Amino acid sequence: MKPSGLIALMMLLKCITIVSNLTEFEMKKIVFLTGTRADFGKLKSLMRNIEDDPNFELHVITTGMHMMKTYGSTYREVEREKYKHNYFVANQHFGEPMCSVLGNTISLVSRITHEIDPDLIVVHGDRLEALAGATVGALQSRLVCHVEGGERSGTVDELIRHSVSKLAHIHMVANEEAKKRLMQMGEDEGSIYIIGSPDLDVMNSDKLPSLEEVKKKYGIDFDNYAVSMFHPVTTEESKMGEYAEAYYNALQNSGDNFVSIYPNNDSGSTEIIEKLKKVSGGKIKSYPSIRFEYFLVLLKNAEYVIGNSSAGIREAPFYGVPTVNVGTRQSDRYMGSSIVNANYTAESILNSIQVAKDKRDIPPSKWFGDGDSTQKFAVAIRSTEFWERPVQKRFVDL
Repeated sequence: MKPSGLIALMMLLKCITIVSNLTEFEMKKIVFLTGTRADFGKLKSLMRNIEDDPNFELHVITTGMHMMKTYGSTYREVEREKYKHNYFVANQHFGEPMCSVLGNTISLVSRITHEIDPDLIVVHGDRLEALAGATVGALQSRLVCHVEGGERSGTVDELIRHSVSKLAHIHMVANEEAKKRLMQMGEDEGSIYIIGSPDLDVMNSDKLPSLEEVKKKYGIDFDNYAVSMFHPVTTEESKMGEYAEAYYNALQNSGDNFVSIYPNNDSGSTEIIEKLKKVSGGKIKSYPSIRFEYFLVLLKNAEYVIGNSSAGIREAPFYGVPTVNVGTRQSDRYMGSSIVNANYTAESILNSIQVAKDKRDIPPSKWFGDGDSTQKFAVAIRSTEFWERPVQKRFVDL
């Protein structure tokens, strides 16, 4: 048999196995919770896989930054997918304290899930919405699946991520390192599936818009540019205004062009937005949000990425784009060879920009996966073992 025929046969056998497994349980209701454009970009391929399967019933709760005009009202990105069961709920007003937002979200999600009565709640990452969804699932005795647990960052986000993992019953992680870390936290090895980072599936897609189309849509007239994303660090909230001023001064003094995206809505974001608005115009174009697929095209074609977003640590290296990582927000993340670290001073940032621009022919990083997460997720969620996890968790000692 030719190699191509053997591969086709193996894929057919895998599909037959999945279908036979599906006959062993009734249709399942699955809730996905999304609070930001970023987490939706990571989850949407998984959501589509569920939506298109008659053996599952997808319900999508959209809240958080999606529902805020300040951050671009990105709930519209969810609307475009035309899911059958959508729930759009605002969980905060601009500037509301994070602890208050957490309480609001738990209350809202608990009421919705009480009515839906889902078999599974899927959450992502380290945002408050994920913590709220996992809390509701645990207290309502529903299975919770956490996507991209077991990772470190060095800020309060890390505390949230690990808390979500302890509330979750099933884990979809990016790599072996994340799996090992979850096992150190007492999680059962059988509950952990290595699928990679789901947004890499979209990054690999041949259906992304052209750079010309993206530039036209967002009015970007730069030939060359860098992508800037600078978020607040909640444990350094009192200094974020000072840090933001030094950061944007460095961008101005670099002489480079920048596509700058608003920060997330964590405490300290107000000061950053104020500083960004003061420098916007000319060589710095600012946007509350950019559609995920369009953002990926800008990222892929950028000279470099700068700021403290995880996109500079995860997505940019996958495209072989250098990153200037500023400050402490990502200090405990895996750092590939394409990443240059800077402190909060303008001098350090400017020096690091030059180092990043001197980097050439960076090999794409596969640390966070190969771009086949949806397929691995599909196989896992259609197995009988996935649904046989008990809702009463047990700590597993090493």
